[in-house]
Amino acid sequence: MARVVVWAAHLALPLLGLWLLLSRPGADAIWQHNEAHFWLVLVVAAVNVAVGGAMSVAARRRGDGRLFLVSLVFLAAAGFLLAHALATPGVLIGHPNAGFDQAMAVGLIIGAVLAVASSLPLPGRITRWQLGLRIGLGLVLFAWIVLSLLDVPPLSSQTQIRDVEGPMVWAAWVAVALYVAAAIRFFILYRRAPGAVLISVVTAFALLAEAMVAVTLADKWRLSWWEWHLILTAAFLFVGYSAYVQYRREGSAAGLFDGIAAKETTRRIRRQYEDALEELVTALQASEAGAAPERLAARMAERFGLTEKQAEVLDRAAAALVAERELSERLGALVAVGERAKVGAGEDEFLRGARAAVEGSFGTVEIELIHDGRLESKPGALPLTVKGQLAGEVTIPEAARPELRQTLANQLSIGLENARLYGELSTLFRQYMSPDVAAALLADPDQAALGGRLVDVTALFADLRGFTTFSEAVEPGDIVEMLNRYHGVAVPCILDNGGTIVQFVGDALLALFNAPARQEDHEARAVRAALQMQEAVRGIAEGHPDWPRFRVGANTGPALVGNIGSELLRGFNAMGDAVNVAARLQTIAEPGQVVIGGATYDAVADRVSATPLGDLEVKGRRQTVRAYAVENLV
Repeated sequence: MARVVVWAAHLALPLLGLWLLLSRPGADAIWQHNEAHFWLVLVVAAVNVAVGGAMSVAARRRGDGRLFLVSLVFLAAAGFLLAHALATPGVLIGHPNAGFDQAMAVGLIIGAVLAVASSLPLPGRITRWQLGLRIGLGLVLFAWIVLSLLDVPPLSSQTQIRDVEGPMVWAAWVAVALYVAAAIRFFILYRRAPGAVLISVVTAFALLAEAMVAVTLADKWRLSWWEWHLILTAAFLFVGYSAYVQYRREGSAAGLFDGIAAKETTRRIRRQYEDALEELVTALQASEAGAAPERLAARMAERFGLTEKQAEVLDRAAAALVAERELSERLGALVAVGERAKVGAGEDEFLRGARAAVEGSFGTVEIELIHDGRLESKPGALPLTVKGQLAGEVTIPEAARPELRQTLANQLSIGLENARLYGELSTLFRQYMSPDVAAALLADPDQAALGGRLVDVTALFADLRGFTTFSEAVEPGDIVEMLNRYHGVAVPCILDNGGTIVQFVGDALLALFNAPARQEDHEARAVRAALQMQEAVRGIAEGHPDWPRFRVGANTGPALVGNIGSELLRGFNAMGDAVNVAARLQTIAEPGQVVIGGATYDAVADRVSATPLGDLEVKGRRQTVRAYAVENLV
């Protein structure tokens, strides 16, 4: 904030000086030296035209409308200052005329319109008018100079004491307001994105407004009249000096005026730089992979006007970016390998996925495992271990850092050990419990603790009607064969529908839905599993008419679900009235029939065809149970 105050105070000094000169006529002395005026103003105008021309070239190269209009502001002011110098009386022409007096006022008025236009969010197509506007401004300026020097109407008339008189006074004050508005808008841009050249444009616009004031109020050849020449010189020198500082800082003239450019141009330039750097990175990666090296930095320097040192910096930046990108890719590959070592992933699946995950960043990775106690060792291979014992070797391209290669080998060892451990546990668990329960215990062993929680479940009971009688009449081997055949088709029906088989008790089985895994449609799953069971068993029973048939009961309600038993022996189970009712409904069902409770039916009523059995009394329960015999799914 202090800098802004100091800057504003310096801008106010010219106006203060003008006020002092105008308020004290005795101090506002006359100094008329035509030749000195001619040469001084001519040199300043020529330098200012060069500054405006440099801006114009930058605007054409960038294709930026704002920068183009700003360049026209300075070209108009500098051009008419040049016309003012050429029309100095007593040098090229014999007497003062309107071409000499009004040149600067006209140039500043034209510049004010262009200045306020440059501060507005103009459409991108303004760049299409560059040639036409340049030619138009050049023709107006050329005509003004010719008419002034030839001293022909309408510029041959001699004016009064001041350069600006009559209706042009109002145009001059409007121009002052336009310069102030443009300066304020550019200052807002500067606050958002500070830059030396941008603040110099703000200062120049403010000084052009002050010069317009001096042109309007000062009498010719007095000190106040000479002041606006100095103000214009300061405005152009300020922009030129800022561009010089920017050049010394960057070492290149390519982007001197980019700070003035519109947002669209800035984003486009940034994309061009990003594309160029990406192209350079790609070339470096290709050269490291064995392709012929290409000196792209020199080409980039030519495209963007960079110096030799900047091109070297670009080379180093690209090399650093390549290294950083490769490191990021390899670290990402290590993370991917760790993610693949998950519960349920087999050894072959893990190794295949790990190789695919690291191939893009590490190259081709070869993994050899010990088979029958033998391993073909390769030079440079890193060991893979399982439980501290050698299990194989991995060959990783040496392009990667040694620590990353070792880390990858360690990750592969951990994943391989986990895959084998999970395989052993899965084989052990899944032979004695439902896959859902096994997966839940592997993921969270704390679930094996004693205790439980209340959950809404659908319990499914199934047993063989007449099993006791059948058992008395056949050999034990025939009983085992029958049970294995029946359970062999019944179990998949339950598991495929997401059920958990809690226990087998002789010929009966208990399955739960919505525990331990949560299922929004557990009622429908249970009914579907029961019907599929009966259909599968029916195909077996047709070939064995003497075998008993399953009867199934299902019911929905809250139950205490968890591990029940002791610290030495426990089992996953469910207890509650809902489970007891399911067992009672199963005893009511006929062979080959599925009977469900009222809560289950209410949840699947629109998806099943069922026959109401009424409110039934069941053993061990005071209240009746609403039951339905399910025939099929709709």
